[in-house]
Amino acid sequence: MEVLFSDAFLKSLKKYNSIKKAIKKKVDMVIENPIALGEPLKGNFRGYYSCPVRRNFLIIYLYCRVCRKKGDDKIVFCSDCHRCLDNTIKFIDLGPHNQAYKKGEHP
Repeated sequence: MEVLFSDAFLKSLKKYNSIKKAIKKKVDMVIENPIALGEPLKGNFRGYYSCPVRRNFLIIYLYCRVCRKKGDDKIVFCSDCHRCLDNTIKFIDLGPHNQAYKKGEHP
C-alpha cells in the first residue's frame, strides 16, 4: 500500500497535536482497510471518503482503486493521478466536521 499525505493534512496534524495519537491510530486503521472504515462522500466531495477520529473530527482521504473503479477520477482530477498505483491512499485533510467540509472542493 502506498500512502501519501497532502500538505494540508500535515499542517492540520500539527495544529491538532493534542490528539495526534488518536489520528495516527485511525490513519493506521484506514490503511489496513480503507473501504470498511470510511464513508463515501457526495456532491463536491464525490470520490473522497471521510473517517471519524472522534465524534466531530474527520479525516478526508482518497483511495485510488475505488476512485478509478467508480470513474470519480474524472471528477477529482488529482494532479498526480497518473503516477499513483491503484493501491494508493491519499490523506487529504483532517479537522472538525464543519471546518473539513467548509473548505469546499479539495485538490
